[in-house]
Amino acid sequence: MAELVLGIGASHTTLMNTHWDAVNHLPRAHAFRDALKQAAQELRSRSVDLAIIVGSNHFRGHWLDLMPSFCIGVEEVASTGEHGTPAGRQESCPEASRAICDGLLAREFDIAFSTRMVIDHGISHAIQWLTSENEIPIIPVMINCFAPPLPRLIRCLKLGQAIREICEGLPGQQRIAVIASGGLSHQLPFPDWRSPVSEDDKFLVESWKNGRGNWQEYEDKRRSIIVNSPPRLNEAFDQAFLSALCEGATEAWVRSTSDELTALAGNGANELRTWLVMHAAMNYQRGKALAYSPMPEWLTGMGVFATY
Repeated sequence: MAELVLGIGASHTTLMNTHWDAVNHLPRAHAFRDALKQAAQELRSRSVDLAIIVGSNHFRGHWLDLMPSFCIGVEEVASTGEHGTPAGRQESCPEASRAICDGLLAREFDIAFSTRMVIDHGISHAIQWLTSENEIPIIPVMINCFAPPLPRLIRCLKLGQAIREICEGLPGQQRIAVIASGGLSHQLPFPDWRSPVSEDDKFLVESWKNGRGNWQEYEDKRRSIIVNSPPRLNEAFDQAFLSALCEGATEAWVRSTSDELTALAGNGANELRTWLVMHAAMNYQRGKALAYSPMPEWLTGMGVFATY
């Protein structure tokens, strides 16, 4: 019987790759990076055979022409490789991923699946810093966090519960980790695609509608819009969420709506959905925050959490 042996939540940012020199003098930047390394060591010390990585999409793998609430990669997995993240085909585990997909459908989750799933840094940042590229096979699970309407938080919690039940019934002796990638508080200059206002908004929405197969054509301007946007962090919000994880008390957070999360901690706070999936999969176990670093230089409140 397979066993869930480790849960990790970790913020992601490509600015960590491209803008490291600008923050190399900051102890808080090193504290976050060191915590990622500590979490990666936990994976290895616990002899993890397979990692389910639950992350978001930043309009490089999924597009407005077809945007699922949830999608699981069941065969080939390829990473777009933007801004220093891993690129190309990633080691996957089709047998287990198909079993999870079947199990979710049996539990009335109409999850989308892909035999050629394309991921961006919403998942590949965890590959880069935690599982190490192609060292530990992955199962990617994408949650729509930026193209409303978004899945309800309670649905994400139930998804995690279902993943736990399915994994505990998998044959063999696999030791499985569940990794959540995303958050904490931050504001991306992503408009609601249904009501763009500025010229930048309209450009981004156009790129989300038409970027399939040629997303690189939009990348330079997209990157400029993002890098030059003002930071918006809410440290109290981040600390409260990390405390809830540590205390095994995240269920209360599902009362929040997407609009409430955005008002409190920016649209990037909607990525907390990935952490809720992970914590539910780990049966709401208490854990510990390995780091919290408010990083306006990276536009994000950066946290790392682990439970086992």
